[in-house]
Amino acid sequence: MFAMLQLPFMVQALIAALITGAVLSYLGVHVVGRGIVFVDLALGQISSLGVAFAAFIGTGLTSIPLIFTLAGALLMSFINIRDKRLKQEAIIGILYAFASALTVLLISKTPHGDSDIQEVLFGNILSVSWSQISTLGIVFGVIILVHLAFFNRFFELTKSFENGENHLIGIFNIWNFLFYISIGLAIVFAVKINGVIPVFSFLIIPAVSAIMLTKNNLAVFIIALVISVLASFFGLSFSFHYDFPAGSSIVAILGVIFILASVYKMTSSIFVRRTPAA
Repeated sequence: MFAMLQLPFMVQALIAALITGAVLSYLGVHVVGRGIVFVDLALGQISSLGVAFAAFIGTGLTSIPLIFTLAGALLMSFINIRDKRLKQEAIIGILYAFASALTVLLISKTPHGDSDIQEVLFGNILSVSWSQISTLGIVFGVIILVHLAFFNRFFELTKSFENGENHLIGIFNIWNFLFYISIGLAIVFAVKINGVIPVFSFLIIPAVSAIMLTKNNLAVFIIALVISVLASFFGLSFSFHYDFPAGSSIVAILGVIFILASVYKMTSSIFVRRTPAA
């Protein structure tokens, strides 16, 4: 099980996965609580659109995806639906579909279109370098420090979304803006290494699974973190021992954990209903 740790590139991949999973699983609790699950896919796809556009014009492989993603995050922070017939997810979903179409159009004009699309979706974490890990650690470290310093502010805002009071935050709210910027920064650096699908999975699956397992708010954050760590290690181990793609293996392990959490949730609910009141 630990044989993979004897290979430097597997150690680097594991460290990158642990950093990515830990931060995204924390942010994912807020994303799920706000009911904006599509925000990750949309921002991830906008980041990929930036990569495709930079490759198309032959410059700005780092700066252009960052600009695209932060612009998308800024745009989404202003989305405040007042019409009860519409949901915020619908608008974000449209942005995701539009960004996906533009990305495919641009990538289709590159010399290695099919392989480029595969890398955009699932990344290539096994080729991550120490310099990329250092950059990832610095950016994600700053994001976590900001969220820890203003944890109550971010948590109260998420609670307002859960309680259906998000219409009270107004057109512009500095904490909502900072939340989307932090999500945007996390995604643009995570997608570059992991790909869109693993990033989406890290953001959503640990949070949803943790919510199924406990009602305690603090425990949800802790369990989500533990799930991301387990998925990172066992996903890469599965990839190493059975020669499967690393990104897909991590997503598959996250999916198994979600299924187990779902089974636990269903069986515990059945047990509670059948237990006679004292």
